Amino acid sequence: MAASSTTDRPDTLGALRASGWVSRPVKQEVREHAIERVAAGEPLFAGVSGYENTVMPQLENALLAGHDVIFLGERGQAKTRMIRSLTGLLDEWMPIVAGSEINDDPYAPVSRHARDLIDELGDDTPIHWVHRSERFGEKLATPDTSIADLIGEVDPIKVAEGRYLSDELTLHYGLVPRTNRGIFAINELPDLAERIQVGMLNVLEERDVQIRGYKIRLPLDVMLLASANPEDYTNRGRIITPLKDRFGSQIRTHYPLEVHTEVDIMRQEAVPLEVATAEGQVQVAVPEYLADVVATFSHLARSSNHVNQRSGVSVRLSVANYEALAANALRRGLRAGERAIVARVDDLDALAPSSMGKIEIESLEEGREGAIMENLIRGAVLTVFKDTVPPEQTRSVVDAFEEGAVAHTGQGITSDELARLVDEVPALRPPVAALTGGDESPAAVGAAVEFVLEGLHLSKRLNKDASADSATYRGRT
Repeated sequence: MAASSTTDRPDTLGALRASGWVSRPVKQEVREHAIERVAAGEPLFAGVSGYENTVMPQLENALLAGHDVIFLGERGQAKTRMIRSLTGLLDEWMPIVAGSEINDDPYAPVSRHARDLIDELGDDTPIHWVHRSERFGEKLATPDTSIADLIGEVDPIKVAEGRYLSDELTLHYGLVPRTNRGIFAINELPDLAERIQVGMLNVLEERDVQIRGYKIRLPLDVMLLASANPEDYTNRGRIITPLKDRFGSQIRTHYPLEVHTEVDIMRQEAVPLEVATAEGQVQVAVPEYLADVVATFSHLARSSNHVNQRSGVSVRLSVANYEALAANALRRGLRAGERAIVARVDDLDALAPSSMGKIEIESLEEGREGAIMENLIRGAVLTVFKDTVPPEQTRSVVDAFEEGAVAHTGQGITSDELARLVDEVPALRPPVAALTGGDESPAAVGAAVEFVLEGLHLSKRLNKDASADSATYRGRT
């Protein structure tokens, strides 16, 4: 039975029994909802791209098998997002004994409070309904994490009220018991002290713990998930063997394997830029080829021997760079008085500040970080240019510049001025039209013109004289 509204949910134990509600272990609950999604050909959850043929089949297997899961992967690989999204596989509402701190099952109460209440009131025991969003607990493992944080501690205030230490009601429950009948996640598991891991093992496997010398039974029903960086997993810390054995599945995550996947993630996660001015709404667009440049920049960084690969190159880098590119375009467009703004090549300079904190550069020479960043950006532009602009479309462009054509670009050049280059150099029209997809607005045309010119320069087919905020393109002869 799945109650769907506040009016049709039973509010006493007797009414709950009469309704036909059936209690299930949390792993069975997750399994049944996963079966429904898999049978319908639907993803387990939305918002995670690039794992359809790699991580997701493994995760589906783990959930169908009723396993606890540990995700291994570098930073920015959606491990935490996947863990949190699994709450969508729980029933929308779950009944508990009213007043219970650990989500006591009305049919099988665990805490002393719930047992006493049911013994006293029987079928008149009040029932409270908990939404699935409240059935998730999470803890970042840090060296100072204690047993009290995770499992519980004797509450001195309750002792001062006159209860004995041996009284279970003196216990203040930790995060794990409070997530009873739900999903509990530990991030960066290897950072958890080994003695604390032993305590976790007792709760999740042996079903009993000792707190201040008092042994209590806690038959908790918890699905355990964890995340770890492979470097931490093997070097900085370790997971004790009995706890590793508790995890039924270990799943390795990865960065997007294809540029278009990373672009999809960037566009999904980035904050859209739209501002209101006295003249009206101002919108910023990032053309597909420049979004590809941002994603390709990250892919090149992941294979560069100048970048520390052990620390990883997170997808957050791509998202931050995408936002920085759009922000620089917005600033440039506002100064030029434009309302429809399109990001262009000279906005790529904004990628360096947004990248430096997310990439660990390995260089034997001091001060080489800027040059390495610039080379990565140039490499990304050249790669995308070769993939998107056919050589036959640019031969006549090169010829026109060899015959004396000159083009000026830069932050101070307006979109109208750049767009006029198509009329001054008609050979630019075919490659520009292919990039804009038929969009003839000055901002879109100007951005495409700049991309073609920069691509030809990086292909060593045009010369470029650059200063702080402007550039001039000429033929090589």
